[in-house]
Amino acid sequence: MRTQSELALEESLVAQLVENGYSRVTIRDEDEMIANLKTQLEKYNNRTFTDAEFKLIFNHLTKTTNVFEKAKILRDKFSFKNADNETVYVSFLNMEHWCQNEYQITNQIAVDGKYKTRFDVTILVNGLPLVQVELKKRGLELREAFNQIDRYKKHAYSFGAGLFQYIQIFVISNGVNTKYFAPSKTPDFKFTFYWTDEKNRRISDLQAFAKEFLDKCHMSKMITRYTILHEGDKALMIMRPYQYFGVERIIERIKNSTKNGYIWHTTGSGKTITSFKASQILSRMPKVDKVVFCVDRVDLDYKTSLEFNAFSPGSVDSTDNTKKLVEQFADPNVKLIVTTIQKLNTAITREHHQKTMEVLKDKKVVFIFDECHRSQFGDTHKRIKAYFTNHQMFGFTGTPIFEKNSTSHAGKRETTAMLFDERLHDYVITDAIKDQNVLPFSVEYTGRYQYKDTSRANLDIDVHAIDTTELLESEERLNKIANYIIDIHNSKTYNRAFTGMFCISNVKTLIKYYDIFRKLKSEGRHDLRMATIFSYTANETPNEDSGEIPEDDLDFSNAKADIHTREVLDKYIAEYNKEFNTSYSTKDSKSFNDYYKNVAKRVIEKEIDILFVVNMFLTGFDSKKLNTLYVDKNLKYHGLIQAYSRTNRITGEKKSHGNIIVFRNLKQATDDAIELFSTLDAKETILIEPYEDYVIRFNVAVSALLNIVPTVSSVDSLITEEDELAFVRAYRELLRIKNSMSTFVDFSFDDLSMDAQTFADYGSKYLDLYQKTKTETKKESILDEVDFQLELIRRDEINVLYILRLLAQNRTGDEQSRKKRETEILNLVSSDPILSTKRELIEKFILENLPTASEEDLEKEYDEFLNAEKRIAFEQITEEENVNPELLQRAIDSIEFSGRFPTKTELVDTLNEKPSFRQRASIGERLLVKLRDFVGKFLER
Repeated sequence: MRTQSELALEESLVAQLVENGYSRVTIRDEDEMIANLKTQLEKYNNRTFTDAEFKLIFNHLTKTTNVFEKAKILRDKFSFKNADNETVYVSFLNMEHWCQNEYQITNQIAVDGKYKTRFDVTILVNGLPLVQVELKKRGLELREAFNQIDRYKKHAYSFGAGLFQYIQIFVISNGVNTKYFAPSKTPDFKFTFYWTDEKNRRISDLQAFAKEFLDKCHMSKMITRYTILHEGDKALMIMRPYQYFGVERIIERIKNSTKNGYIWHTTGSGKTITSFKASQILSRMPKVDKVVFCVDRVDLDYKTSLEFNAFSPGSVDSTDNTKKLVEQFADPNVKLIVTTIQKLNTAITREHHQKTMEVLKDKKVVFIFDECHRSQFGDTHKRIKAYFTNHQMFGFTGTPIFEKNSTSHAGKRETTAMLFDERLHDYVITDAIKDQNVLPFSVEYTGRYQYKDTSRANLDIDVHAIDTTELLESEERLNKIANYIIDIHNSKTYNRAFTGMFCISNVKTLIKYYDIFRKLKSEGRHDLRMATIFSYTANETPNEDSGEIPEDDLDFSNAKADIHTREVLDKYIAEYNKEFNTSYSTKDSKSFNDYYKNVAKRVIEKEIDILFVVNMFLTGFDSKKLNTLYVDKNLKYHGLIQAYSRTNRITGEKKSHGNIIVFRNLKQATDDAIELFSTLDAKETILIEPYEDYVIRFNVAVSALLNIVPTVSSVDSLITEEDELAFVRAYRELLRIKNSMSTFVDFSFDDLSMDAQTFADYGSKYLDLYQKTKTETKKESILDEVDFQLELIRRDEINVLYILRLLAQNRTGDEQSRKKRETEILNLVSSDPILSTKRELIEKFILENLPTASEEDLEKEYDEFLNAEKRIAFEQITEEENVNPELLQRAIDSIEFSGRFPTKTELVDTLNEKPSFRQRASIGERLLVKLRDFVGKFLER
């Protein structure tokens, strides 16, 4: 039986949408779309527009090519004066009553962009294209539809009037798998989402998805209520299904009852966006007087306020002190407040605030608590409940407190449900990993375990019987662990493409570790950029039998300081100040708090390789570039999951899992935590396969590759694009497996059925095909839409200078050996997606300069050579194409600054003599190819 064609899939979808209540309309091109837009806007606004009036409206709609600004125009009204000098208001989308819009469905709209393009299925709301569906026939990869949309965004959606830049939701499907996503400046397939039902059961079949998600009212609701215009990034964000259901359940609770509730969404799944959207919607409800978002740490107060205001500027007034908080409570114009539970406690208990606060006692106040299991099991929570008589409370947590992981407070065990009533929605870690919203973990237990004898993880430290401080803090043990971390850190972090964190049991041991690392650095053993932060109050070490990770307080004004600990921390901060040109200290809470924020910023920006902590940063801290956690601390239940989850934020293809390297006997604790906070058989989902399984998978993938291309040279003999596509997919699968397994400490090509050189050689051919897609100018290719995932093949440790130094070190020995090594090194260049464009330059430098260049002056001599070659290449373009040098340089400067390449039309405008209309397209294409080649050789690093 033949598989369903793309056309049959398209017709089936259109039929389903007509059944959903959409009006089918035939629109063949942009002119017909504009005519339809006028008709639909007249129908929606219940008035007729003259041609002159519609021209004003159309000019307003098309005045910008910025997708983010167009999203704002869509949500706003437009006014103008008509011929009778009356003010006319035009609405483009009903934001309050989202079902009350005009809905149409069309397909195969044709656009003449770079290529003749036909869009599959377009949903029009009030005449504007707000949802675009791109289909691939059954059996093809969903990524190909995603890449097709990315290609359309570059050269089709902006064509003509750019009405397709009003798209708010993209949908991609191959019939059996269907996902949705919002427009993005930096497309990433990992930010495409399946729709689910309330129980997190995936709705992936296209017909089922169309019936549920593309229901007119639901689709409109997603655009009007559950799409966020992120002002910080100037980007659109659309909420995922579990976020949608979580917010909807809270809204229903407010509307229909006075009960409380809590949301269990696993750590790393985006609770900030969910809580923001819930807070925003609740604050607009007439029956709600105040929404108070409570956090329990100074840094989270700052971080959450920053994030909320990034979503919607001015939505949050950050509360610097309790007086400011009280003023916000008293101001009826301030509907949404972000504060700490400590400040809230002060506001309702201090006598001098009572006159202001008492007015609010009977007002409708909704409290939303971030990580509601922290700082809630105490008197403060009871005081808030007693003080506000007309309140409702909602908690968000990634790790609820159940009976099993509860601790005793004043002789009584309390759970999250006891404080917040029933659970309104849950989305556990297994759900998130299955949906690829967070990453799984690779947990390696290091010490005397039953590994194979040659395993590097067989570090000679005792992990089973370390219950004495003397053994735990022995110099021998700490030194072994420190040296082990130094040895494996680069492989764990892909040569520092990511960062690590080291969590340690207590401050005393942390200081010992930090001093060992400082000493080893001074001896030249490593060059890791380090930082640390910890509490310097006395008696801060927690009870490790508790699952809780206590939050170290950043406000020490009323705390008793440990003088020695404080002096040591100040010494470390002084070293930090010297390295990063800052001026922090522990002299007061503000300076220490600013140090905390600066450390957080530098970890996020990859300026710190390893951060040493006791408790701080183990909860509530998000960094996509943090992928490794070293653990010498007893963790259990929610504390363990919270700490591990610092590593599992998604970013790009290279980060396939979070690395957890454990120097304690935490295997049972890890199993117990996984069992408590997930579903049955969760270990297979949450923990990645052992190294031996990856070896088997790699070798199977090698066999599949060799069935297509038995030798490296046979890649050149592939006849059809379908054959080339098969090779690309087979080698890409090898890349994915190798990427995941390469962070294991035992990884070695010796275990695999393909050696490193052959793997790299096939990589060179893979890159050749990628380059073909970039330089092909005559026709579309099926390879255009393949995701080559170059991030997986890019070697972070390799740059031009690295290659040249290898070559310089190769100048000794017999000529045959030198030539062989030189070929191997240049093959390394060819297997790198950026360096491959520079191979010709490097070979020329080798021939002309390398024999006489000293290793010390290598970088300087290469830079001089590169600048000379760049001038020659630049002049060659200007002479061959008769280009104005000043205008061309301006275009190159713009590429260096913004990364944006000029259009073909803009390049034609740099010519000294303007070509005929017929010649413009071919000349513009030729100039663009030459400019891309120039940038690849001389600008990309």
